[in-house]
Amino acid sequence: MTEMHPISTQNSTGATPGQPGRWQFWIDRGGTFTDVVGRRPETGGGFSLVTHKLLSDNPEQYRDAAVAGIRHLLGLAPGAPVTPMQVECVKMGTTVATNALLERKGEPTLLVTTQGFRDALRIAYQNRPRLFDRHIVLPELLYSRVIEAQERMGAHGNVLQPLDEGHLRERLWAAFDAGLRSVAIVFMHGYRYTDHEAAAARLAREVGFTQVSTSHQTSPMMKFVSRGDTTVVDAYLSPILRRYVDQVAAEMPGVPLFFMQSSGGLTDAHAFQGKDAILSGPAGGIVGMARTAQLAFGGQAGREPSAGAGAVRVIGFDMGGTSTDVSHFAGEFEREFETQVAGVRMRAPMMSIHTVAAGGGSILAFDGARFRVGPESAGANPGPASYRRGGPLAVTDANVMVGKIQPRHFPKVFGPQANEALSLSAVQAQFADLAAQTGRTAEDVAEGFIQIAVQQMANAIKKISVARGYDVTRYTLQCFGGAGGQHACLVADALGMSRVFVHPLAGVLSAYGMGLADQNVIREQAVELPLNAEALPQVSATLDALADAARAELVRQQSGSSPITVLRRVHVRYQGSDSALVVPWPGDDDLAPRETLGAVNASFESAYRQRFAFLMQGKGKVVEAVSVEAIVAGDAPLEPVHELQPPREVPRAETVRVYSGGRWHDAALVVREDLRPGDTIAGPAIIAEKNATTVVEPGWEAQLTALDHLVLERRVPRTITYAAGTTVDPVLLEVFNNLFMN
Repeated sequence: MTEMHPISTQNSTGATPGQPGRWQFWIDRGGTFTDVVGRRPETGGGFSLVTHKLLSDNPEQYRDAAVAGIRHLLGLAPGAPVTPMQVECVKMGTTVATNALLERKGEPTLLVTTQGFRDALRIAYQNRPRLFDRHIVLPELLYSRVIEAQERMGAHGNVLQPLDEGHLRERLWAAFDAGLRSVAIVFMHGYRYTDHEAAAARLAREVGFTQVSTSHQTSPMMKFVSRGDTTVVDAYLSPILRRYVDQVAAEMPGVPLFFMQSSGGLTDAHAFQGKDAILSGPAGGIVGMARTAQLAFGGQAGREPSAGAGAVRVIGFDMGGTSTDVSHFAGEFEREFETQVAGVRMRAPMMSIHTVAAGGGSILAFDGARFRVGPESAGANPGPASYRRGGPLAVTDANVMVGKIQPRHFPKVFGPQANEALSLSAVQAQFADLAAQTGRTAEDVAEGFIQIAVQQMANAIKKISVARGYDVTRYTLQCFGGAGGQHACLVADALGMSRVFVHPLAGVLSAYGMGLADQNVIREQAVELPLNAEALPQVSATLDALADAARAELVRQQSGSSPITVLRRVHVRYQGSDSALVVPWPGDDDLAPRETLGAVNASFESAYRQRFAFLMQGKGKVVEAVSVEAIVAGDAPLEPVHELQPPREVPRAETVRVYSGGRWHDAALVVREDLRPGDTIAGPAIIAEKNATTVVEPGWEAQLTALDHLVLERRVPRTITYAAGTTVDPVLLEVFNNLFMN
């Protein structure tokens, strides 16, 4: 529902010219809920933030949740246009592309490739991620038809076979007549020698294809398979995105519209591409996490801590309705330039995020031997059993059953009129059935499912921290997303962490992050040169050319005059290896080549030792690729500092029963709005607000800081339990399965 927050922001971006008296909207359109943060102008100057949460899919009520949320906060009637007189800009992250990729509902796509390579993307690398599976089910291909062009470029740019344009044009017409309108063009060595791909693209446009993606423009990097997959993804998703962008823009004519990219930067809606949209929503959460953590633990607002030993260190824990995203931040954003999403290899800059299918909507099941959580999700429609749509049991229902979610303090957006609370009776009835099957009590069954979900999420965090050489016990767990606060203490306990941070906008932090994000353009280019003094001028020249292109694109997108910062990076690996690490390129032009070389070598060896715990002494190094990022700084959060109040008995709305650790507890239910800075709440307790619920487990204590942030710390050493015996416990069986199979 709608909530108001006394948080001000300072406009420092050139992407959206500040004009008093107009709103900004920051939106995260997730799989289950859509979160809207509105920056509302106040009389006499200044701004305040208001939030609104609504179901992403509610066709009986509205066509698009994002536009419906904007109209609600503006007080407009359904169907009324949103105009530039009211709205300065909209910054948005969306799962439209992600869902289309996961469900294979993108645009039917034609692949044009070099003769003899029609099956190269299907064969790929023949990886066997599950060695003992006897029946291998390959992911469904994204392209529906292939044309083999009669052409071939050599590895050094020599033309082995000229492109037969007549042959290609004839086959393009046949594909066009069959109804295809999107084409991906991927030729051998096309990332470096682009003439044949450019000619094929010209022919495709002449025939009438509306979406033409070439590999040298989409992913100008080595490795045919990942470059080809990335180009196909771009052709497959871009038309879907374009239709969605046009649909939103049509209801807000003239309003500047920006979308969050997977890299964590905003881009103009018309420059938003399919390959950059996969992590559009979660990337906003990481930006919000980083900016608010720096504010909370990095000293004064606006002071940017370094990436060294004194940097802010947090683990992001974004638990939504469909999945949980975890991330690592230690002073600078971490990006991956090669990853795999939904069975498709991608070479595009993305925030480093690990996702596990354990969200509030993850379906709970008992197969006769063990409890299972996910990966299937109840989604928004029908949703969990408590959503009053006849859905299955889900993680949200387990929290309702044990009392950690109180329906009276949860958004009332359910039922035929979207104004009813969660249904406790539906949850109790279904858990009673499971209890009868297992010989346990209903609340014990529910807590068992929660333990399994917590273990899955803890395993995900280990993959992005412990497995990469970071001591997770020295980090703060920052939880956000609608369901994060319900499990934060349990996840921290599972990892040995002792501090949890909850921002007042934790329930809508991904949307808040959209408003704080930079606007950026990233450009990459393969170089494949040895890391030595002779190659440095060519590497530097390539970086300069990319920087000029990125800066020009950013100038084209933005209408303001804010300064543009350019960051240069090189992708370095050992000769003969396949693991390139991204390290900064020294920005000082006055450095001698030997000093530049020394700085790059030192950065690479430090990163390599951190990741792999050893160095390949005497092995040559290769600059595989270079990348640049042009940035216009986003809005900085300016959150007021309040005076800490003396200790007091914190007012409780009521005392509720909570089941935790195998027994029932009397827990204080505290409404967040009733708290004042300096208040402490000992667990067990529930802190309820309109967009989120935070559970303070027994042994933990929550404190409200001067910035109105909740910081939870473990005050009683945690009890470690050891399982022994031969009796099969359906909860521990699944927990051990997750541990040993990860």
